[in-house]
Amino acid sequence: MSDWVPVDDALTLLGVQRQTLYAYVSRGLVRARPDADDPRRSLYAAADLARLKGRRRGARRRAEVAASAIAWGEPVLESAISTVRDGRLIFRGMLVEDLAKRATLEEVASLLWQSDEPIAAPASARIDGATPKARAFNLLARRATQDAPTLGRNAAALCEDAWRLLPEFADALTGAAGRGPVHLRLAKAWKADERGSQLIRRMLVLMADHELNPSTFAVRIAASTGAPLAACALAGLSTLAGPLHGEAASRALAQLDQMAAAKDASAELRAMLARGDPLAGWSHPLYPEGDPRAASLLAALKPRAAIARILRAMEKETREKPNCDAAMAAMTRELGLPDEAPFCIFALGRLTGWVAHAMEQRANGRIIRPRARYTGA
Repeated sequence: MSDWVPVDDALTLLGVQRQTLYAYVSRGLVRARPDADDPRRSLYAAADLARLKGRRRGARRRAEVAASAIAWGEPVLESAISTVRDGRLIFRGMLVEDLAKRATLEEVASLLWQSDEPIAAPASARIDGATPKARAFNLLARRATQDAPTLGRNAAALCEDAWRLLPEFADALTGAAGRGPVHLRLAKAWKADERGSQLIRRMLVLMADHELNPSTFAVRIAASTGAPLAACALAGLSTLAGPLHGEAASRALAQLDQMAAAKDASAELRAMLARGDPLAGWSHPLYPEGDPRAASLLAALKPRAAIARILRAMEKETREKPNCDAAMAAMTRELGLPDEAPFCIFALGRLTGWVAHAMEQRANGRIIRPRARYTGA
């Protein structure tokens, strides 16, 4: 290509209309000069055209990456808290299934928050609400209006807020003030035995964090504005309440009950699939070989024959493996826990991750404010 090209070549190179080319010239992005052989025509600088074409191609690539990042795509921000790598869930360099074997949720909170021993919390005030979910929302809403913003406060001050928030959140979910590790308080509220309390402890740890899931991303957005920790957690809880996130285990529980009530669980499942009923609790985009959280819980649970048969039938018919939602549904029925138990375990466990991400986002000091690709008139 020569140093200067006619209009038709310029339009072909850029793939634009004449008006767009003229706009580039008027904005100084492309130099133009009269054609010496015909002053009525213009020639355009080839170097400017090539540079502009590269910028436009780069913009398209960035747009494609940004669009794919919204749903299971490219990472969008840095975090040292947790990651999914090669089908394994890692909390600050430790495999979650190793932590689940022995750690309490409080110990995992210390790890995620990079904080020392829990700070003694005052007795919780009474929280009104007919259900655990209602009490949890009421607590966080009240705290969000009373607590100091995270903006400008150091890590030690935020950890004090966090250690007070965790037991209060447990009190709200159980409906009674308590002392001691939160898994024992849940077990007491649900009348679970020692085996049950250890399984509850395990599941709380397994659900403590999961990098940038929808609720955690909502928390980070709130934290980027400097909102109080409770307000950040409220953003997470609001997102968790969706049927495709924290309520997925409730849907998995309903499906488990539906197959348990059928004369032939496999036939009932095939009928569900034939109708196009969406299944909850099976497969996970980040775990093509199976969700390690589900594997960890089910290995410790060893569900009775009736539940195990249903799980095997679902795995056979779907050719997929259970995820954490199906595992929590199986645990709920195996231990005779209330139907709201999966949501309570999910919310209480995940609160520790939400707080960790809120504190990390504040340390980052940047507001999260993406741009929209306008498609309107």
